Amino acid sequence: MTTINCSFKSFRCLFYGLGNIFLLIFLFFIIACQQKKANEAGYSDAFKPVFNKTSVYFGTNKVEQGLHYLDSSMSQISKPAIDDRFRTEGFHFVYWTRTKGDYKKALSIADTMLSLANQSVTQQQYVANYAEANFAKGDSYFNLEQYNNAYQDYFKGYTIAKNNLNDIALSDYTYRMGMIMYKMQNYKLATGYFKECYRLSSKAEDIFTVFIRNQEVLDNIALSYKHNNQPDSALLYFNEALKFIGTYGPQFKDRLKMMDIALGVVYGNKAEVLIAKDKYDEAVDLLKKSISINFKKDYDANDAELSEIKLATLYYNNQKDDALFSLLKTMRGQLDTIKNSTAEADWNHLMSKYYLRKKDLQKAFDYLQAYNNLNESNLKKLYILKESDVNKQWDSYDKQYQIDRLKDHDKLKTIYLYVAIICALMALIIIFLIFRNWRRSKHDIKVVNALKADMEKTLEELKTSSLEKDRILRTVAHDLRNPIGGIAALTNAMADDNYTDDQKELLNLIEETSHNSLELINEILEVTNNGLAQVKKELVEINSLSSRSVELLRFKAAEKDQQIKLELLSAPVELLISREKIWRVISNLISNAIKFSPSGSTINVKIAEHATDIEILVKDAGIGIPEGMKDKIFNMFTEAKRPGTAGEKSFGLGLSISKQIIENHNGKIWFESNPGPGITFHIKLPKPLNRESTLLKDQRTTSLTV
Repeated sequence: MTTINCSFKSFRCLFYGLGNIFLLIFLFFIIACQQKKANEAGYSDAFKPVFNKTSVYFGTNKVEQGLHYLDSSMSQISKPAIDDRFRTEGFHFVYWTRTKGDYKKALSIADTMLSLANQSVTQQQYVANYAEANFAKGDSYFNLEQYNNAYQDYFKGYTIAKNNLNDIALSDYTYRMGMIMYKMQNYKLATGYFKECYRLSSKAEDIFTVFIRNQEVLDNIALSYKHNNQPDSALLYFNEALKFIGTYGPQFKDRLKMMDIALGVVYGNKAEVLIAKDKYDEAVDLLKKSISINFKKDYDANDAELSEIKLATLYYNNQKDDALFSLLKTMRGQLDTIKNSTAEADWNHLMSKYYLRKKDLQKAFDYLQAYNNLNESNLKKLYILKESDVNKQWDSYDKQYQIDRLKDHDKLKTIYLYVAIICALMALIIIFLIFRNWRRSKHDIKVVNALKADMEKTLEELKTSSLEKDRILRTVAHDLRNPIGGIAALTNAMADDNYTDDQKELLNLIEETSHNSLELINEILEVTNNGLAQVKKELVEINSLSSRSVELLRFKAAEKDQQIKLELLSAPVELLISREKIWRVISNLISNAIKFSPSGSTINVKIAEHATDIEILVKDAGIGIPEGMKDKIFNMFTEAKRPGTAGEKSFGLGLSISKQIIENHNGKIWFESNPGPGITFHIKLPKPLNRESTLLKDQRTTSLTV
């Protein structure tokens, strides 16, 4: 993609150098090129009917027939546009992903899509295609269980969509994040992502792809509420999904099959909520409707099998053993023809429970063993997914992105360095002058009185220089982070080459030292920024914030076979705090407990409520704090720092930052030695006044209403 950027001065030089005629020819050439590029963007006239007909084939589950028609039609288009070729590869990607389940083949097609995106001729075309290609690569890696690669490609697509305000691409991103959170069983976050996806997606319900996505998202929101034990909200969104399909579905007369499939899926899902609300007759009716719809030819037989499992479970719970056994017997033949690992596992579980009720212990045991074998595979996949820690990976990619952006500002960094040196020299000169005046003041009191005004001015300059030194420190830290980050990245890349063991050990040592230096720089930046940043406070539910901090650190504790036990308040309490700052304090205390506790130990986190404040306690059974260090651990750049029990690096800044944050919230932080080994850290944060709480809630309600 080429961008032509000519300033007024450049045109003026060209005008005087070559004359009016050459300038006019040049301008005409630029306009012609831009017009040609604009015409090349989008689908060609020859491809538009091919695209529409192929979409109908895919929308009616005639995927292979549609793919054959697409390939034969494309061979007859002499000069297909870039979007023609890109969309053709997109159809192939869907075929290999959903129909064939060959995710390696789908990954190679996604690479082709990315190559075509890089050939885009307009910025708008590039943004849309580049985001979609990266999302396709991410989907392939996700299906291959290479989650870190998947998150990296999702991040690339999200970044370009965010920077170019592309709501459609952002909607695709939030949909994927919602699905990831749903699979990780984090249903609260999944609900938020799905709602954001629905908000961002185009409201043009006359476009089939928009319609089919929106009805699915409404169903997913309902499912998330169901799993989060909010049946009334779930029922509301299931009804909203059915209403949505009924309102906008009939306009797609050539894709009514897809409308029926969508209805069948929602019926089966809604039935589960009705069961939870003891509306068994309505649930049975919906499940039978769902099964009858999706067991039709070329419909969603997998979903029909899941609905049969729900119906069989209902029969078992209501002790309708004859109906249960008859349905399970029918399902056996279906599962042999249409493979469905989830339904297969649940089928064996129900058979085991049926024979246990019939007191046939041998058969019950055999089916239970088959269920455990199938379920173990599903649980293993879930464990690998949760272990990937999408939020941690996301933070890492975001930091690397920021580092990459800093690489483009070399000239600006050089200027900052010169300014830092000059300011440092000025500070030294000021200090020297102050010292000299102080010495003279001891000899001549009259001179002191005469220079009193000058001294006040000098002290003001000293205060200004102190602030300037903080700015210099931040600037130098930013400048150091870039080359050190580069050293770490280069060392990591070199580790894959053929080196001796000693050389590799040295490279690993360089990389580890670089990462430690980056961590120190980040903490220095936090120290210098903490006093300048305006803390934005909001009402935050402390149970939820503490739970999130603990959940994000459980994997870190697991690396040392440690457990984190969390004791929450019996009822939710909101505090007027900065969510990010207090989350950082809680996470820092838990991280320190992990660092300084032995393997296999337990870390206790407790939230306690008092009359005017909330207390947070983090208790460990670690190495404790020696007497000589206890009065120094909250000092900035303290010498009271020791390596962790596994040799972890410590910089001595975390507790100083935490103390600043808590004091900015009018709170208190301290520690106490335990009767046995270890330390207990305490945080007290004041409850908001009734007036403050009411005002913020009114503002939040007004914002939501608007």
